[in-house]
Amino acid sequence: MPSEPRRLTDIAAQFISERVPFARATVVRAQPPTSAHAGDFALVTADGRIDGFIGGQCARESVRLAATDVINAGEGMLLRIVPDGGDPFPETPGARVAVNPCMSGGALEVFVEPVLPAPILHVAGDTPIATAVAEQARLLGLEVTQPDSSSAALATIVCTHGGDEAGLIRSALEGGVGFIGLVASRTRGAAVLDSMELTPAQRDLIHTPVGLDIGAVTPAEIALSILAQVVAAVRRDGLRTPRIDADDASAATPP
Repeated sequence: MPSEPRRLTDIAAQFISERVPFARATVVRAQPPTSAHAGDFALVTADGRIDGFIGGQCARESVRLAATDVINAGEGMLLRIVPDGGDPFPETPGARVAVNPCMSGGALEVFVEPVLPAPILHVAGDTPIATAVAEQARLLGLEVTQPDSSSAALATIVCTHGGDEAGLIRSALEGGVGFIGLVASRTRGAAVLDSMELTPAQRDLIHTPVGLDIGAVTPAEIALSILAQVVAAVRRDGLRTPRIDADDASAATPP
């Protein structure tokens, strides 16, 4: 039978392979009479499942709530769990104080960090620009796939230079993609969008010609300009991958 750390490592590997978002909660300080010890850790999924040990029921509930928040925010948090009536910690950025109402008392500090699937970039086409976009996107930590309905994407880049561009754009819109880029001239790109009878809100999500104006000429330079625009949308404008329903997430959670 595998040891507890090995078992948790195996569970984490399975979560990652199946693109299940989760949080790792690690006890960094434990004040008696708590049952947890520094170094104890647990894995917590978005639906509240906990594998591992980070203290009793009261601590587990505080960690469960914190894990949900860090998964949604994509940022780690130091959770300070203090006994009712104990010396309070000040609220500070990146830290949260939770009062432990249980009789056992004691205090814990738990670092809760999200472990999220790599954002997916859908790249349509087998053109040199599509190849360059895919290669550079992987350097940015993105997972590159062909457009499909089974995975939520951060962005979709259409680099087919013809074909069913309107259909690919429509599928991305229906999938909730917040950034859709069409590689085309300004004239042809406008003609494609005009043929689709889009609402103003839908049209705002589509960028054509996609890419920041850096004077790009080669496929690699054009790919750089496209990904720079995607990065700006993420860092500056708050672009996020569409949320997956809780039922879908729990269905993907390993038993």
